[in-house]
Amino acid sequence: MPPRALDPAGVALVDKPAGPSSFAVVAQIRRVTGARTGHAGTLDPFATGLLLLLSGRATKLASCLVGLDKRYLTEIDLTGRTTTGDPEGEVVERNVPPAEAELNERLERLRGEVELPIPAASAVKIGGERAYKLARRGVEVEMPVRRSTVHALDVISYTGETVTLDLCVSSGTYVRSLATALGGHCTTLRRTEVGPFSVDDAVAPEAFTAERLLSEAEVLARVDAARAGLGA
Repeated sequence: MPPRALDPAGVALVDKPAGPSSFAVVAQIRRVTGARTGHAGTLDPFATGLLLLLSGRATKLASCLVGLDKRYLTEIDLTGRTTTGDPEGEVVERNVPPAEAELNERLERLRGEVELPIPAASAVKIGGERAYKLARRGVEVEMPVRRSTVHALDVISYTGETVTLDLCVSSGTYVRSLATALGGHCTTLRRTEVGPFSVDDAVAPEAFTAERLLSEAEVLARVDAARAGLGA
């Protein structure tokens, strides 16, 4: 049974590396603090970047943090779609990458309010079972559609085959679904911001110490200031 200590309390900003699951990082931080530890949103194993991890009494802040907008940098290979929308899946469709003008038209259709199918390799439950478990067994199901808001979607570079995007999206948006809609799949994905929190202020899991925890008061003050700045 994991530790249930309420102290130390606070929020850790952790820069997840590619490879381990988010839950492995949660367990790593829990071993350092000895306190109950939760999260405010996970990242796929291949993805990197900002995780907000909640320690001790601060786990009650989860409801204040999970709905924050998120910002990502992603590289998308436009030569083919995969079963998962990322490099871990099998290629199911080869495509001729679009010309830059066509790419810009596709991107324009993905800005604002969008409805996209949830990836089959996700933790969403279908008939009481996680979708990714069904996918691993080869069970094909019709995935539900999720409405999301793409606040910003900017091209950093385009090689003619891969495009690098900087995007800001509402909570719950699957960047892999956006990649699939563009005719490709994510090769890299890095979360750079969660609401007012930046990966620039995060540390690698192995460098984390309890002294790095942000206090509950500071976390709430940042969130309130960010919402006030947006007129929320």
